[in-house]
Amino acid sequence: MHTIEFSPEEISTLRTHGVVLFAERVIFDAQPPMPPHQIAAVQALCEGPIPEGLVALWEQTAGGRLDYDLALPMNGNIESVSWSELFWDGSDGYRDLQGWIEHEQELARDAAADTGAPASGKLTLLPFGGFEYLDRIYAVVEPGPAHGQIIAWKQGLPPAWTHALHEDSLSTIATDLHGAFAALHLDEDPLAPTSDYFSGQTLLQYLDDRHQEHGLDLDLMDKVVTFYCGAIVDWRTPLAEGTLRHHPMLARAALHHAIASDDAALVAELAASGLDFEGPQQGSALATDVALGQSAFAAAAALVRAGAPVAADALRNIDGQIAPELTSALLANGAEPSVAAIVKCAACGAPASAHLIADACAAAGIDVPPAFVADRDAMLAELETTLVKVRDGSLGHYLGPEGIAERIEHLQTFRL
Repeated sequence: MHTIEFSPEEISTLRTHGVVLFAERVIFDAQPPMPPHQIAAVQALCEGPIPEGLVALWEQTAGGRLDYDLALPMNGNIESVSWSELFWDGSDGYRDLQGWIEHEQELARDAAADTGAPASGKLTLLPFGGFEYLDRIYAVVEPGPAHGQIIAWKQGLPPAWTHALHEDSLSTIATDLHGAFAALHLDEDPLAPTSDYFSGQTLLQYLDDRHQEHGLDLDLMDKVVTFYCGAIVDWRTPLAEGTLRHHPMLARAALHHAIASDDAALVAELAASGLDFEGPQQGSALATDVALGQSAFAAAAALVRAGAPVAADALRNIDGQIAPELTSALLANGAEPSVAAIVKCAACGAPASAHLIADACAAAGIDVPPAFVADRDAMLAELETTLVKVRDGSLGHYLGPEGIAERIEHLQTFRL
């Protein structure tokens, strides 16, 4: 629980700057409270009563934005759910509360038509938050034992999205709204981020803008930031106490930090504390997959040394100059060689690793040279097309034009 308290005057001042504190969390870009007649209008559309927690939220703000982490088990994966929006009437685009209610009513009518069952026209699940059309948060408004539960829905992505959820799925966040807000947390300290993109980035920018452009007092802004940072998960204390293995969510946050900071020593410490690194870490990706995908090669090597499982397709995640020692360790612990991995290593400027994988492919009976030429030429064509678009400004790319050009040169000069 937070020990920071705000005076009525501070609460009122924050309200004028679009900041509302609810259930120990910070809502920003907050709308005015929802008038009673609008709440009643929504209630009239529901099968049962709107949960008290949601009514209490709407009585403070009809909607706004959130900036926290949330991860839930979904269809065997550990999925990051984007709960960054609280819907409100009168919003345009994806935050429109009434628009999402009408969407749910249409789905219910279609389902009833398909089954021949009568349609009551009443909502059993009330959508009130999410992110664009990809993630949605619902309150159960159907009478019964599940009433009041907060449910997350996530859209499945096409099979080409490696390690992503590939079918629409639901997961219960909590039994009520206050519990759902408590599940919102920060995996990392937003004042000391380990990457260029992190939870807290949007809120901190919003508060800074309110200070710089709209006169929000600096001390009050700092107080809100301190309050907000109270949601940072504390995995260090249970690690020091030797109990981290009993707290899966905290253990996952600790491993997230170890990979994001490429900290081999922390990985070893986590292993010594009893973590076994089994199961998915992000989506369906194992911890080793995540480390390889982020080019956290020191952490990846430490994970392999600690006995972390290595997926058969682990080498497809390479996106940097992987050392041959790590490549050998991956091959020795379950990673299967492929011509695509040879091409990736060559493009990333890791020729020694590319040759190791080529040797392993040949040992597995693959006719490497013609397959390599075909895959290399396909990647070259893709990179060259991408480079043209990046240079003319029609496409953005994480490598930038220099990085893409470098990969093209690596592929052109590599020899088996």
